[in-house]
Amino acid sequence: MYLFLAFLAVPLIEIALFIQVGGLIGLWPTLAVVILTAVLGTWLVRTQGRVAMGQLQRAFSELDDPTEPLAHGAMILVSGVLLLTPGFFTDAMGFALLMPPVRSAVFRYLRGRVTMTRFEMGSSAGFRPGGPGDVVDGEFTEVDPDRARRPGQRPSGWVEGPDRH
Repeated sequence: MYLFLAFLAVPLIEIALFIQVGGLIGLWPTLAVVILTAVLGTWLVRTQGRVAMGQLQRAFSELDDPTEPLAHGAMILVSGVLLLTPGFFTDAMGFALLMPPVRSAVFRYLRGRVTMTRFEMGSSAGFRPGGPGDVVDGEFTEVDPDRARRPGQRPSGWVEGPDRH
């Protein structure tokens, strides 16, 4: 029902805004503003997208929870779609989603509304390593954690050591 209302309301809002703005500044300036916001929005989406990808890569390399960087990336993608859609209302929503504080607020709101009931990793066949009768064959090489790390580098989380939290 909400989706139906959005598909009905957004075009009506856009048409009303086009009529109002076009009446104030004229046809050609109105079209120029729409094209300018699409070009500016594309540039901003690319810039913010690079930042979000850097945060996602950092989360993966530091073995942090990638949920928030993934959500920010998805919201930047949605803002790009909104900015490329001609209209003033969609542009306003797209530019709002490009602001990190707005994205953080949306993320907190959505995180509060989503309930995680189950999370599994591995094959869909239900393989559980270490279960009764499971044998995992492999080779390994012991690595001294102090020698494997460059100066100033944090532990990866895969190596146990005295500085492990």
